Amino acid sequence: MKNWKISLSIILLYMAMQFGSIPVAKGFIYYFQNGTDLEPDSARFFGFAWALFITNLIAAPLILFMTTRNKRFWDIFKGKKATPWMTVAWGVLGFFMAMAGQMIAGIIEIALGITPGSDNTALLSDIAKMSPIIIFSIVIFAPLLEEIVFRRVLFGSIYTKTNFWVAAIVSGIVFAAVHGELEHLLTYMAPGVVFAFLYYHTKRIWAPIISHFLMNGFVMIVQLNMEKLEQWQNMKQAFIVFFN
Repeated sequence: MKNWKISLSIILLYMAMQFGSIPVAKGFIYYFQNGTDLEPDSARFFGFAWALFITNLIAAPLILFMTTRNKRFWDIFKGKKATPWMTVAWGVLGFFMAMAGQMIAGIIEIALGITPGSDNTALLSDIAKMSPIIIFSIVIFAPLLEEIVFRRVLFGSIYTKTNFWVAAIVSGIVFAAVHGELEHLLTYMAPGVVFAFLYYHTKRIWAPIISHFLMNGFVMIVQLNMEKLEQWQNMKQAFIVFFN
């Protein structure tokens, strides 16, 4: 199968997963509202979480299977690929690069008068607190599927026709648009460009997948433990005031 057909199939599968989760979520929400004692808001959270998990669970192996339809599907860049150990090392380093880029982007957005914070992240964190099954989608499935779609298919396809920066910026913009928060364009583009660089530099998709996995995992840990972190910060501040 030709690479462009594989790429198109992956995009269509990804879109089917996104839109398909809507009727699946409605079915789960109906079940949780009528078959359990959950409150309406809780039923919606549980329904959305399970729908996303199920659709991800179905889409992931299908998309991975499509990547095996042509042995040259991953041959985008010229040169020698990074070794497995270097791929892991760059993946870990990329996590810190992506976090730094996002922090800088956040500072720029504040300077432009954009309210900090992601409503999307806050909503997913609230859902995760109530229905932890969604953590699998956020931390495992999202990095895997999004890197295949946005880095290999979108970035890789544009790169072969243009250059690194055009491909990285365009794929970053689409990445932000899919997350539905174009006001935070820079915040989403920053890690997107870092992930594109990791893929370009190592020539292995696992480098950005590892970075994306670590980033989502870190954000989820922070969000789920926000109250404890705030309590610790208040205790620390109290000790500082007391001893001063």
